[in-house]
Amino acid sequence: MEEKARENITDENDKTIFVGSKPLMNYVTGVVMQFTTLNRPEVIVKARGKFITKAVDITQVAVKKLLVGANVVVDKTEIGSEEFTNKEGRLVRVSTIEIYLGKK
Repeated sequence: MEEKARENITDENDKTIFVGSKPLMNYVTGVVMQFTTLNRPEVIVKARGKFITKAVDITQVAVKKLLVGANVVVDKTEIGSEEFTNKEGRLVRVSTIEIYLGKK
């Protein structure tokens, strides 16, 4: 998938946030809004490649700074990799992470 398509912060019908090149606080705001405004019991933060560290930062800022009173914790973390063919026709493997946040 193209990076632009995966860069949605939130989707009204989905609990998944795909991390891309937007500023960190845009994604943190998306996580907080999912729990507060949309009252979701679970939010998933997904990232690939170089955005994995940003995904970890997003979840930590949200959980430890902004959602302290909301009893939100990291439920589980899944790591893996995806294979795809790049523009040059080479097979590329990229690391992935999914961080599941939930209310206690």
